[in-house]
Amino acid sequence: MLTYIVRRLLLVPFLLFGVTILIFGMLQFLDPVERASLYIRGDPKANQIEAAITKYCLDCPIHIQYFNWMIGKVDSNTGEREGGILFGNFGWSKTGSQPVADLIARRFPNTLDLTIWAVGPVILVGIWLGVQAAVHHNGIIDQAARIFSIVGTSFPSFVFGLLMLMFFYANLQWFPPGRLSDEFSRVVNSDQFVRHTSLLTFDALLNGRFDIFIDALRHMFLPILTLSYISWATFLRVTRSSMLETLRQEYVTTARAKGLPERDVIFKHAQPNAMLPVVTLAGFQVVGLLGGVIITETVFDYPGIGSAAASASAQLDVVTVLGFALFNGLILIVANLLVDILYAVVDPRVRLS
Repeated sequence: MLTYIVRRLLLVPFLLFGVTILIFGMLQFLDPVERASLYIRGDPKANQIEAAITKYCLDCPIHIQYFNWMIGKVDSNTGEREGGILFGNFGWSKTGSQPVADLIARRFPNTLDLTIWAVGPVILVGIWLGVQAAVHHNGIIDQAARIFSIVGTSFPSFVFGLLMLMFFYANLQWFPPGRLSDEFSRVVNSDQFVRHTSLLTFDALLNGRFDIFIDALRHMFLPILTLSYISWATFLRVTRSSMLETLRQEYVTTARAKGLPERDVIFKHAQPNAMLPVVTLAGFQVVGLLGGVIITETVFDYPGIGSAAASASAQLDVVTVLGFALFNGLILIVANLLVDILYAVVDPRVRLS
């Protein structure tokens, strides 16, 4: 197993290199003047553009430009390094009026907080529905689950989100959009509130503010429901198919022939083996949640990385959009690595190979 993990780790640098090549290649669709304007804060002037082209060598051969983009350039006058994504400098966000790295650092904890609370319902409910549908194959539960799966996979998330917003907020006034109520926002932004993790719900608990915790969950309920509903359908279909295939295996038939209780046959023999494809799906679904929040956060006015990316896209803020794309690429690589390792843990065949 150690050899398997080492092989996967050795692939990471090559994957990171491929992601940076892809993002850098997108920048090359812009001419040097357009790329120079990306480095200038405010409205670029002709002399500033010329200075930026010279300073960042934007008319140099492409391999030199890539090298400068990766590690930056040291200013001969100040001795400070400018640019360089390896040093966390993704550029200046015109929509956020701050460095892209700072914008990501400020917005990503909100998205991570939302994703953490959505992952549990997605995996647990999705797997439970899939198992029940397979156990009651062609029964009422199975037919209802299949209808739910078809509707879930074909229903646009933004439409579902808008319907939930209209019903639960516009009509019932139960679950408001946004992040926090104004009253609690003032408390969170004060010096009295200590940010231990930068995740609001967990920090609220660590500060002993259960009222802020409940208010944060009320604001996150509809985004969580929207993210979960679409993912439930996917988990249901994969789990159901895998479970049905597993229930036809000879070792399951043998377990039943030995007189084992049906509950033990399902949950001790069939379900653990049926979960192997679900493990892979779970990793991609977590990454999918991080990517899917762009629409969900925009619908519910949730101040996460997704809504910031949508705002940057609408205003043609190329640096910010590509910065988010690079960041999501890094998350995808890490998630795939973790999924590969987890797959080796749960599947002995991978370890033995």
